[in-house]
Amino acid sequence: MSEPLLYHSTRGAAEGAGIGEAIAAGLAPDGGLYVPEALPSLKPGDFDADGSLADTAARLLRPFFAGHALAAELPAICAEAFSFDAPLRPLPQYPGAAMLELFHGPSAAFKDFGARFLASCFRRLRQAGEPPLTILVATSGDTGAAVAAAFHGQPGVEVVILYPDGLVSPRQAHQLGCFGDNVRALRVAGRFDDCQRMVKAALNDAALQAQRPLSSANSISLGRLLPQMAYYAHASLRWWREHGRPLNFIVPTGNLGNALAAVWVREIGLPVGAIELACNANQTLPDYFAGAAYAPRAAVATLANAMDVGAPSNFERLRWTFPYDEDLRGQLASHSVDDAAIRATVLRHAAHGEVFCPHTATAMHRLDRRERQDDWAVVSTAHPAKFESVIEPLIGHSVPTPPALAAMLGRPAHAEALQASDQGLKAWLLDGAAPVQARRLG
Repeated sequence: MSEPLLYHSTRGAAEGAGIGEAIAAGLAPDGGLYVPEALPSLKPGDFDADGSLADTAARLLRPFFAGHALAAELPAICAEAFSFDAPLRPLPQYPGAAMLELFHGPSAAFKDFGARFLASCFRRLRQAGEPPLTILVATSGDTGAAVAAAFHGQPGVEVVILYPDGLVSPRQAHQLGCFGDNVRALRVAGRFDDCQRMVKAALNDAALQAQRPLSSANSISLGRLLPQMAYYAHASLRWWREHGRPLNFIVPTGNLGNALAAVWVREIGLPVGAIELACNANQTLPDYFAGAAYAPRAAVATLANAMDVGAPSNFERLRWTFPYDEDLRGQLASHSVDDAAIRATVLRHAAHGEVFCPHTATAMHRLDRRERQDDWAVVSTAHPAKFESVIEPLIGHSVPTPPALAAMLGRPAHAEALQASDQGLKAWLLDGAAPVQARRLG
């Protein structure tokens, strides 16, 4: 077995951990995020030109799992997680550009890939006789449903989803509350940043952890972040082989996990070119990349609600990757797209037969504004049918619902009310998670 790769906290006060320990914990003991002691180096020739997305994922992630028993399981884990495609299709309105569609999984959002990978890892990491593990998930709309779908019915695991009440789309809310069994949904009287803060506080509470073992399935978890690198690697390698040039990406961005995955693929040596972060009206990242000091702030509600984040967690990992502001600002561009521009973009492309979700529309808006679109890929993060209350009134007709999403919407759903309080979540967890003010959804 090769020498184990260790993972350290972005805050530097925790001992190194193996990949299994880092995935199981979610968050480092000092409150930081786990990062590898060094990123590996790979080149295009290391990958099978005829390999599937799952094959690319297994080869890409092998160095990250070096020295751990999970390394031998990687092909099977990736086959389970990447059982649907992430097609890179041409954009007819822009010859030379493409769209990377990441919404073909069970919950119709890109987070299905990472959630299913994480669930497959947990199935192999858990030992017989261990107490049940509670996975806490803060979601701004899409993460929770992906994690719920991935872990629903999995023995020994309970999932608790926190989402901002009234700040996700009706269909997103229904998805979050429609599973039951080992999945519970909490509608928090606050914003996503409150949900994220509450989850981090619980994970860092040693006394709580002693009574109810906890982990995370947000993009703070390596088990979510690492597999998201696979579709960027697969798409960029395909483009490189066909065109002989790197592929640039415009990534709709909220908590920075999806964008960081693209950055790390470029850093390990694969042919990813420029990376632009398309943000909504939340200005934390655009202001920083324009030269202002990094200043987290309260999130504002937008049409692209899954990106309503004012304090992106993965900025810590981005700073670990590029420790100096000048260097970091030279690696990425970031722009804000407001609701008016989102509406205008959806309308403009619907006239040509293309319907995008509000998040994808932020990236399309940025592509529309480029002088040249050659070798650029827009990352499409969710199916527009998840946001029918926004999209359908704009375009004047219904959006066909994917079968898996339709099945979720056909089930009854409910969520439980919770105040935006760290102590409130702790009390809820210690009280045995008895139902509180259950409300039927849909």
